[in-house]
Amino acid sequence: MDAEREALQCSAYPEVQSFCGKHGLTFEVVDLRWGVPNTQATDHLTTELCLEELERCQKTSIGPAFVALLGDQYGPCLVPQRIEEKEWEALRAQLTSRPRDLELVARHFRRDDNAIPPTYVLQPPGSVEAPGPEEATLTSVLRGGAQEAWRLGLISQEQWKCYNRSVIEWEIEQGLLSSAQGDQGATIFLRDVQDLSKHILDDCSLKMVDRLADGCLDTGAQTLLSGLKERILETQPGALKSHRLPWSRDLVNPKNKAHARYLKELSEQFVARTNHQVLEQLRELESARQELGWLYQEIRHHLWRSTESTRIFCGHQELLAQLGQRLRQDDSRPHTPLVLFGPPGIGKTSLMCKLAEQVPRLLGHKTVAVLRLLGTSKMSLDARSLLRSVSFQVCLAYGLPLPPTQVLEVHARVGHFFHTLLHTVSWRNFESLVLLLDSVDDLDSTRHSRRVSWLPLRCPPKVHLILSTCSSQQVLHTLQQTLKDPSAYWEVKALSGCQGQEYIQLLLAAERRTLSPAQRDVLWASLPECGHPGRLRLAFEEARKWASFTVPVPLATTAEEATHQLCIRLEETHGQLLVAHVLGYIVSSRYGLSEAELKDVLSLDDEVLQVVYRDWTPPSKELLRFPPLLWVRLRRDLGHCLTRRPVDGCTLLAIAHRQLSKVIRVRYLSGPERSKRHGVLAEFFSGAWSQGTKKLITLPLVGKPLNLDRKVAPQPLWFSGTVANRRKLTELPFHLLHAGRMEELKQEVLGNMSWISCRSISGGIEDLLDDFDMCAPHMDSPEVDLIREALQLCRPAVELRGMENSVLYTEILARLLYFATSHPAMIGQLCQQAQSWFRACPHPMLVPLAGFLQPPGGRLRATLTGCHKGITAVAWSLEEKLLVVGTQDGVMVVWDVEEQQVVHVLTGHTAEVRCIQVFAQGTLAVSASKDRTLRLWNLLSGQEKVIILDRGSPNPTEPQSWDLHVDEIKKVVYLTSGAKINVWSLETAKLVFCVPGDASDPWACVAVLAAQGMLLTVSKGGQVSQWDSATGKLQERRQLSSIQEEMPTCAVSIQTRAKLVAGFSSGSISLVSSGEDRLLEKLPEAVGFLVVSADDSVLAAGFGRSVRIFLADSQGFHRFMATDLEHEDVVETAVLGPENNVIITGSRDALIQVWSLSEQGALLDVLEGVGAPASLLVRGGTLVVSASCKSSSLKVWDLRSTQKPRSPAPFLDRTGLAAVSHHGSYIYFPKVGDKNKVTIWDLAEGEEQDSLDTSNEVRCLEVAEQAKLLFTGLVSGIVLVFPLNSRQDVLCIPPPEARKAVNCMSLSKSEDRLAIAYDNIVLVLDISPGDPCPAIEGPTYTFYTQLPETIASVAVLADYRVLYGMTDGGLFLYDCPRSKVFPLEAHRSRVSCVEVSHGERLAVSGAEDALLCLWDLQACRGMFEMSYESSYCRGVRCACFSKDDKYVFAGMKDRSIIAWSALDGTLLAVQFVHAVVSRIIPTSNGFMAPTSHGYLIRERFQCPSARASQQDPLRNFKKAVWLVKTRRREEQVAAAEASQDTGSVAEEGKESKSNKRSQVCLIL
Repeated sequence: MDAEREALQCSAYPEVQSFCGKHGLTFEVVDLRWGVPNTQATDHLTTELCLEELERCQKTSIGPAFVALLGDQYGPCLVPQRIEEKEWEALRAQLTSRPRDLELVARHFRRDDNAIPPTYVLQPPGSVEAPGPEEATLTSVLRGGAQEAWRLGLISQEQWKCYNRSVIEWEIEQGLLSSAQGDQGATIFLRDVQDLSKHILDDCSLKMVDRLADGCLDTGAQTLLSGLKERILETQPGALKSHRLPWSRDLVNPKNKAHARYLKELSEQFVARTNHQVLEQLRELESARQELGWLYQEIRHHLWRSTESTRIFCGHQELLAQLGQRLRQDDSRPHTPLVLFGPPGIGKTSLMCKLAEQVPRLLGHKTVAVLRLLGTSKMSLDARSLLRSVSFQVCLAYGLPLPPTQVLEVHARVGHFFHTLLHTVSWRNFESLVLLLDSVDDLDSTRHSRRVSWLPLRCPPKVHLILSTCSSQQVLHTLQQTLKDPSAYWEVKALSGCQGQEYIQLLLAAERRTLSPAQRDVLWASLPECGHPGRLRLAFEEARKWASFTVPVPLATTAEEATHQLCIRLEETHGQLLVAHVLGYIVSSRYGLSEAELKDVLSLDDEVLQVVYRDWTPPSKELLRFPPLLWVRLRRDLGHCLTRRPVDGCTLLAIAHRQLSKVIRVRYLSGPERSKRHGVLAEFFSGAWSQGTKKLITLPLVGKPLNLDRKVAPQPLWFSGTVANRRKLTELPFHLLHAGRMEELKQEVLGNMSWISCRSISGGIEDLLDDFDMCAPHMDSPEVDLIREALQLCRPAVELRGMENSVLYTEILARLLYFATSHPAMIGQLCQQAQSWFRACPHPMLVPLAGFLQPPGGRLRATLTGCHKGITAVAWSLEEKLLVVGTQDGVMVVWDVEEQQVVHVLTGHTAEVRCIQVFAQGTLAVSASKDRTLRLWNLLSGQEKVIILDRGSPNPTEPQSWDLHVDEIKKVVYLTSGAKINVWSLETAKLVFCVPGDASDPWACVAVLAAQGMLLTVSKGGQVSQWDSATGKLQERRQLSSIQEEMPTCAVSIQTRAKLVAGFSSGSISLVSSGEDRLLEKLPEAVGFLVVSADDSVLAAGFGRSVRIFLADSQGFHRFMATDLEHEDVVETAVLGPENNVIITGSRDALIQVWSLSEQGALLDVLEGVGAPASLLVRGGTLVVSASCKSSSLKVWDLRSTQKPRSPAPFLDRTGLAAVSHHGSYIYFPKVGDKNKVTIWDLAEGEEQDSLDTSNEVRCLEVAEQAKLLFTGLVSGIVLVFPLNSRQDVLCIPPPEARKAVNCMSLSKSEDRLAIAYDNIVLVLDISPGDPCPAIEGPTYTFYTQLPETIASVAVLADYRVLYGMTDGGLFLYDCPRSKVFPLEAHRSRVSCVEVSHGERLAVSGAEDALLCLWDLQACRGMFEMSYESSYCRGVRCACFSKDDKYVFAGMKDRSIIAWSALDGTLLAVQFVHAVVSRIIPTSNGFMAPTSHGYLIRERFQCPSARASQQDPLRNFKKAVWLVKTRRREEQVAAAEASQDTGSVAEEGKESKSNKRSQVCLIL
């Protein structure tokens, strides 16, 4: 059947392999007789291995498990390898009358008394003298004896079959006839040669049938073959697939057309049959699929591993009892986790599994035990996956809600959920929970980390956590730095000598083996007092192979020596090179290799193939593969040394013992061998030699190079549209890196957009970043760093929209296009690939044409997400590089800023955390909460050291201004509030003293000046009090002299001068000290906050939208700059830089601004906060964290960061008034710090080109692109017109009334009309061509709105019609020539934008209530109402029509841009742009839009004509809704009702129309 085998390998197997890959399955063919000589293919061991492999396939295969090619040969009947004693005696009794036959049998078999029961073992061919020619064959002798013994009833029929069945029949019996699956998992392909019986004695036919030793036809075998075929036909006819061939002399000649046709049909039928079986099985699995099937599979895996580990358990009973007692003691109290440690192989895993078994007996039969043997499955390889699976299992066990999607998407949130879950189990008084995590050092994230961030350092009552780790690993040291309690650590020690001997006896008994006394003596002598279970197991593996007649050699005395001895034995049996390469590949893999992958890799290894085919030639001239038999033999001898772990949908082989892995690295992976192994693995996972690509090799017996197909599995990124090649994604970067193929790693992986997309969509952005983190330290590549940082910046968009291609490609392109020209090799290629993807995308898309999102290399260091409530307090631990965050729900989170991981989740507070103070060189923190407690925390261990209870009665009217001060010398903490000052001892938690306030005149400001030994307070009524900070005794009380009739609003202490600076409600700032106070400054508004530098030399005061800077002098402070630092919204907070040369301010509009104090307040940068008012700015060194009480995220900024390479600097417009000219080359906006000027910004150069003086504050800007004019509307009501291409005289358009500010302006689409809107007046002017610049005439029309509300937006048409929206939602179309107004009813809130189509037939209006309306200007009626609502923010900022008027683009308050159809209102595309867009300018193929970040969005909108290709753009948005109301349908319904009700009048009908509900189309 060689021709059939080759035909299937060449054509059928690849097709089935591709089919299975598309369904997420691995196709593996196990043909142990391929590629080896017949002598090896038919020996006893091969037959035994074939049956074992068949059983393995039946257990693991989905679909086909067995395929047989049956022709006209029955095959040889082999001699059994082992005959049990009773059966041997029955055979011997039949042979006593034939001494020569009996002698023949006795010469080939030897008795093994080590087997239980004793067994006669067939000796290998080399150990028996060759029989003489006159002797009968051993097979026929045994067959005759068995026949007689069966006739006499001395042996069973099953025993008789062992002597009378061929290998083929044994396999068909097990694979089909005796299989419970029947023909569902098996197929027999029968080759039926017609008229063969007529030519059976021809020489050409005898090659196809069984022959005797003398070459004659074996009629007995032919009879047995016929019987086998009849059995198959009778019992399993559905499995039999017959192929009839006409007889001919050259039947097996490849040139024979009939034979070629037969091979083609065979291959096609194999593919059809196999695919059908796979699909049938998949349908059954789908119907029985469980919602959380992945979790149940994970639980079953660890339970099975646990059962295997405890099948033979010996010793450690005393330790088990002690652990059980400790669990019972800890069950009712908070306690630390327990850590079991010991050297590798000491028995920690068995102990953990045994403890898991005993937990119900120890703590109650309803106790929930969760066991994870870490590193043995994909879900237990890293902390993210581990916490996810454990959390799901605990929730299911206790009937709690499963973790929501938004929690699972962020690692920090998973850790927080896990910690909260443990406390929930405790608080609800459920049954006890015991978590057992074995081999913590096998967690990827733990092995390479300074901290075990996910580990709860205190377990609440009824919750237990038990870990195990190796004593020789860094992880144990890390745990010891975290868990300080010595009683938490339990050493697992070696067994005693007696226990060691007992352990080996148990292992032998389980294998039904024993040892002779002499062998036992040798074994014990080799293991003097050895109690190391790993070493004992290695000794057992050697000893169990000893037969009673074996003379043993002394064993190695240490585990390392024994491991080397094992490798030597394997090399002697299988060859040194094969063993070295096989074990080298397994150890070199990232997580292990599947058997199919390993055989493919060996088929690419020329060195292995040259050794394998040293003594025989391969069976095929077209392909070359590694013979599977050689691997299966080696795998059998490796036995317990290999472990199987489910990873990425495959079962992978890995080395089970650390000691063996270590020895393999020393023996086989030293020097260049390591990179060679990684190189071959990289070639395999890259698919370099798949898909028919041939590879040259020179084999010893051929002598010339052969170019042969290795038939290895293809390695596409996607097997189908939804099935990714996860094995390639996981392994390829690892092997390219360690093979030193850095350029390939850059081009094919890290700089390949298809790879980035596939990796992030299939595994999440965290897996992708893990790859970059793995590779970046080994690559000196700024491009890799830029791509990595760009991916980190993508996280907020991914959290909002979910991971999908449109989001990822937009984010990458809009962040990296800045560097495409300067870095063409990697980033340029990446951008080209992204652009190609957009061009091929069949769905409506907004395609970036230039960079417009924050580029990598900027100030943003990290975005940390994980707090479920708003952030209320932040403090730095600079020494430990930690960030302590307090939240509204009382939870405190400790972040490692460098690793961007949650180190601890500190639970204890039950209400909002008000303030945090870090001290003791960053190792301790004290927090105060609204729950009236102070808690002292150890930031290194995460443990709560002290709880201080404030026993005063709660006062709901008490001011919320709290502060903490720690005096490390006196070891006390001061908590100050409006009602009292409490001082507690940090050591005893006892109250030292309390200074009560006056309820009728509470304190507004409190300063702790501990160095000077005093406390200063200022009450709301202006009373200053001074107290002794050591005793709390009143020293002085007086009234403020510098301030009259103002209430204090804020204060800051000046520690170096023992003074307090207080701000007041009318803008006064006073310097208060012991015995005096002095007015420093009078601000125009109430003082919102005061901050001072670390050295008390710079003071900043916030008031309204401004911040004023003061410098210290001998008298106090004096004003530093003539101008204040201005925001566009109320300034909430500020912080000064480390060298007092910069100040960072945050405002309610979520913007953070960086100002240079050394350059007299020059604005350096505008940063986007967390999308909520920037209420917190806290500096630690050069890092600044920004947070908000209305957001769960925080951002970390680096003040030192300078972009290398730099992208063009953003324009610093904070007004939202930016206008664009020259097709996006120049941006115009009010100058920072001087709104009486307009900055002209050169976008290409990234710098200010010029400025225009307007002499008044600018309120609005418009650009006439064709006429090259800039219109500036001023607060004075004047409109100044600047020619853009020359410095000619500026034209001035006066206001209709004095001192009326311009609200908004608009140009008609043809730029021949200008509308200027004031509060309730609109001017319409004509613009006509002129030389050298256009002339502006008019106003041609002026009209008043006659409404109390003011105009918010305006648009003008060429025919002098004006569309204007009001602040109350009113919308009107005014026809100037006819002096007629048409009210358009729709909006109920401020109309933020109105825009007219280019054909001036349609108009769109948008309002702050997120309503967009499309209007027919000819009929003066609405066409559609579109409502876009998202969970993030509501409201429309701006809109415009596309140039062809088919689409409308709108900028939304939720920092997204949407595109929708003007034909039917269908939402076509949504894009999150991270910034607010206040103006959209249409272009020939899309639009431009300046953003609040200072970048210009340039995008192409592509929309396929086939609407069938459209997909829902909101499918991944959380709680986002697009509603479309058809106004035309509404009117039809109203008209129909009016015609039925003849008594109704037109006015009533018109009035009722606007209240009717029209047809609603809901798109989610």
